Amino acid sequence: MTAQIPHYVNGQRSAGQSTRSQAVTNPATGQVTGQVMLAEVVDVDVAVAAAQAAFPAWANMPPIRRARLMNEFLRLVRENKEALATAITQEHGKVFTDACGEVERGIDIIEFACGMPQLLKGDYTEQVSTGIDNWTVRQPLGVVAGITPFNFPVMVPMWMFPVAIAAGNTFILKPSPTDPTASLLYADLMKQAGFPDGVFNVVHGDKVAVDALIDHPDVKAISFVGSTPIANAIYERGAKQGKRVQALGGAKNHMMVMPDADLEKTVDALIGAAYGSAGERCMAISVAVLVGDVADQIVPMLAQRCRELNITDGMDLAAEMGPIVTAQAKERIEGYIQAGADEGAELLVDGRGFTVAGQEEGFWLGGSLFDRVTPDMKIYLEEIFGPVLACVRVDTFAEGLQLINDHEFGNGVSLFTRDGNVAREFQRQVQVGMVGINVPIPVPMAWQGFGGWKRSLFGDMHAYGEEGVRFYTKQKSVMQRWPESIEKGAEFVMPTAK
Repeated sequence: MTAQIPHYVNGQRSAGQSTRSQAVTNPATGQVTGQVMLAEVVDVDVAVAAAQAAFPAWANMPPIRRARLMNEFLRLVRENKEALATAITQEHGKVFTDACGEVERGIDIIEFACGMPQLLKGDYTEQVSTGIDNWTVRQPLGVVAGITPFNFPVMVPMWMFPVAIAAGNTFILKPSPTDPTASLLYADLMKQAGFPDGVFNVVHGDKVAVDALIDHPDVKAISFVGSTPIANAIYERGAKQGKRVQALGGAKNHMMVMPDADLEKTVDALIGAAYGSAGERCMAISVAVLVGDVADQIVPMLAQRCRELNITDGMDLAAEMGPIVTAQAKERIEGYIQAGADEGAELLVDGRGFTVAGQEEGFWLGGSLFDRVTPDMKIYLEEIFGPVLACVRVDTFAEGLQLINDHEFGNGVSLFTRDGNVAREFQRQVQVGMVGINVPIPVPMAWQGFGGWKRSLFGDMHAYGEEGVRFYTKQKSVMQRWPESIEKGAEFVMPTAK
């Protein structure tokens, strides 16, 4: 028996008009655990109508009252942290401890959204001209939507909907159908927290649902996280219709290692950042840029640690890496490993053929490590999104910096060094949106905002933080003057301060 995973619209779970479904599997066993409903256009229309109907009253509610409901949601998410993490591990495959960390990062954003009354404050200037005052306010957009990926089924949606809803919008989430259960769990928690029906909705689906959300005239903004080609297409399609679009795309994150770096700590950082969550992170380090003679010292250490990774069912608390999310993803990653070997890179550790005893049907893959990768190779140019680390050797800091800046992606980057001047020049000159200095995965905190550069982000504003508040609101400027201060007679020139 497998569970049916329905939509969540207007405060209740519903199959809607869906006639199609997609299998949901446990990656550790390969077993089908559920069937998620795939929305038709009519299902999206019903969800948008529910959100549109809920919007006027929700936007009119005082921000402090919206924040109190968000505080109650925060409490419930904390209480249900392990249930959410279990759902992540059982459908995504990442280890339970990592899934708990994902929920914690989502909690950070909810906490930030609880401060929305302060974040919505505008500016006021008295007497900008004789008898005239001027102020600005930020108002919600209306119905907004989030389209999110499989790799963070809790954290990435929480980059979006707590901020959007606390700011006065109503929200439709279209999560990945690969691991959909978590979205229904926090939809139920929103209901328990007291949010009105229609404020938060979940529509499962594929391209049909995505296109319907982008094209619906009542959806005012789209936030997306996924691959670069799709991010680019969504940005162009949404912008053409006058929508506000924030589309986060792919990555090829580098870590530059200087000769003076602490090798033990650097190896720890590289192993965790490259193979944590099986490399299925947009902030995973997939390229090590090794400067000078540090390569000959660090590569053997990396190879040994890669071979020693504890890869098993993510519910085992000793696990360091779990399975790949789907059989199709495993096959795609194996294709990249073969391509790297075919193009002449040195395959020091080959993760193909790895299995876990008793769970041979799971989507298992060991860590893979390449040395002497060159910038023209497919495994360097393209995002693999798997447990594969490519080592590139360069002679100088300047050569390594140029290598990073020449790549089409600019999501995250890291530098390991003891030299403060090198660190300063690196963070100033590198053309990447998120930079770590002796920090392997520089994911900003809730109040800072998340976003890359170049072809890693389409749109002007980053996710969450104050950038998120700006994305989900529009500024209105008000100028006011009362009759007693108005001089008689028509004015035919541009108003000025006088």
